[in-house]
Amino acid sequence: MTPPFFARPRPRRPRLELLVIEYCESRLALAAPELPAYDIGSPDFLEIWVDPAAGDDARGGGSRDEAVRTVSEAWRRIPVGVPLARGVRINLAAGIYGESLVPNYWERRHGTATAPIMIHAADGSGTVTLPNMNVFDCRHLVLDGLTLTAGGGDVLHLEACTHVLVRNTTLRGTGDIAAYAAPQETFKANQCQYVYVENCDISGATDNAIDFVAVQFGHVVGSRIHRAGDWAMYVKGGSTALTITGNEIFDAGTGGFTAGQGTGFEFMVAPYLTYEASDITFTHNVIHDTQGAGMGVNGGFNILLADNTLYRVGTRSHVIEVVHGLRSCDGDAVTCRAHLARGGWGTAVVGHEESIPNRNVFIYNNVALNPEGVVSRWQQFAVAGPRTPSAGSNIPSPARADDNLQIRGNVIWNGPVEHALGIESTALAADVRSHNAINTLRPVLVDPTRGDYRLAPSFTPPRYAVPAFAETLPGGPVVLPPVTSPVGPPADTVAPRAVRIEMPAAGRYRVGDALVFTVRFSEPVAVAGAPQLTISVGGRRRVAVYESGSGSDAVVFRYTLRSGDGTRPTVKVARTLATEMAALITDATGNRAETSLPRAASRSLRIRAATIAR
Repeated sequence: MTPPFFARPRPRRPRLELLVIEYCESRLALAAPELPAYDIGSPDFLEIWVDPAAGDDARGGGSRDEAVRTVSEAWRRIPVGVPLARGVRINLAAGIYGESLVPNYWERRHGTATAPIMIHAADGSGTVTLPNMNVFDCRHLVLDGLTLTAGGGDVLHLEACTHVLVRNTTLRGTGDIAAYAAPQETFKANQCQYVYVENCDISGATDNAIDFVAVQFGHVVGSRIHRAGDWAMYVKGGSTALTITGNEIFDAGTGGFTAGQGTGFEFMVAPYLTYEASDITFTHNVIHDTQGAGMGVNGGFNILLADNTLYRVGTRSHVIEVVHGLRSCDGDAVTCRAHLARGGWGTAVVGHEESIPNRNVFIYNNVALNPEGVVSRWQQFAVAGPRTPSAGSNIPSPARADDNLQIRGNVIWNGPVEHALGIESTALAADVRSHNAINTLRPVLVDPTRGDYRLAPSFTPPRYAVPAFAETLPGGPVVLPPVTSPVGPPADTVAPRAVRIEMPAAGRYRVGDALVFTVRFSEPVAVAGAPQLTISVGGRRRVAVYESGSGSDAVVFRYTLRSGDGTRPTVKVARTLATEMAALITDATGNRAETSLPRAASRSLRIRAATIAR
């Protein structure tokens, strides 16, 4: 399915964020089209409020005044492994949320296209600080306006997730990068699909600020990506159909951005088992202050690098690279052999590496300026020559890094006139010299020393029309099958109903003991939020709170006895669910539970008076 892209106005943000983000956007304006934005629509949200200072996890959470205290409690109230029929928005009040207040592992929450899950800074972007997040098998998840900071691990890690939007969010790794005393990656996503990053600030990693492995479909736009020991960002391991545009990428070691790199074969996902990266669009970005190449391709297919501005790049190597990717088997030889049997490119020999070629890499209309005193150490480009893959690797032989490599309309000012070009092929080198301005036209930027990297109005570089790619990824076009089949069983329109209420056991109870009620439904149900069961204890109205049961036909409620409940009270259950409770209990297809409850036998319980008097 084609992901929904819609251009829409930016949300209003607090003044502090405007000073940081909007200034960033203005100085990156390179005649770029309006940035794409992932549209979540207008879902009907169940609201759960969290306040770390004034909240109480025993509350309903439906308003700021009724906020729970921990994010863990709010997350617990979202059904596990059940597609939601109604969206859930967790509204976080301003504050710092320590590790004791958040889940250790965020897993198996399945929002849907019309009912997503949002974790939202209710008082504005930058008002909420969380520790790192490890997210597994979550769907249609939105992180909005948060700040995540950590000194180890990955600041944000997505695994096996789909349709994740991270917007207006700061991800910050802290610590000494040079001493490897900081997070390895700031933002890592692996084996995910439909990942969208918008207007974020992502920094602080010993390796990569953004590391996408086997990620298909999505975009990274309008963001600052920086302070990384390796590449600031790469997409690899069969990553496909990603747009990276309108970003500022800087302060990195190995380089700024690369499509492809090197991956363990077992970590790739069928059918994307050949190139390291495919159908990647990298346009209208500013890359500056990188020790290695500003941008590159390492084992890519249908890669477009166009209309980018590079400044102070390549001081330890070269400005732009087009070289082979690497493919190894990192220990799981069984999976590596299975991928080879499917036609994937690689090896099943643990520890061995194969070279992954490039095909259809288009580098068009970029501007690279290294001012006086700054020069790439060795050459302008690094374009590798052919290599011979091992027999049985399925890799085309020879494995070429420059198969249909097109370099046109680029203006490069870097080093002396005689600086080496760095292209092994004589024919390609001659073609590049004739179709690009290399040390013959000095670019003029507005004010790069003060952080304004726009092209000066007086500077009009030559431009070449960018051709369309004429091929699709080997094995088929880059599309996903429909999420649901158009033909299937008849739709379920029968609402779940409560068929039985299991009352607490008769006996002698103390204040502080729990009365447990189980409502049995006619089918498994999904429970969202914090539904409540109205009961009567000794003639006094009380509320039993939801405890567990989402995904089953048995929904459990608990009431804790308190002083004043009386001796020998009669316990009864109301005959009707509150409307708001019924809205929170649905079956798998979204039918809401009926509000009527079966009659339950009242139960007399004895509470020890001595306990009450205490």
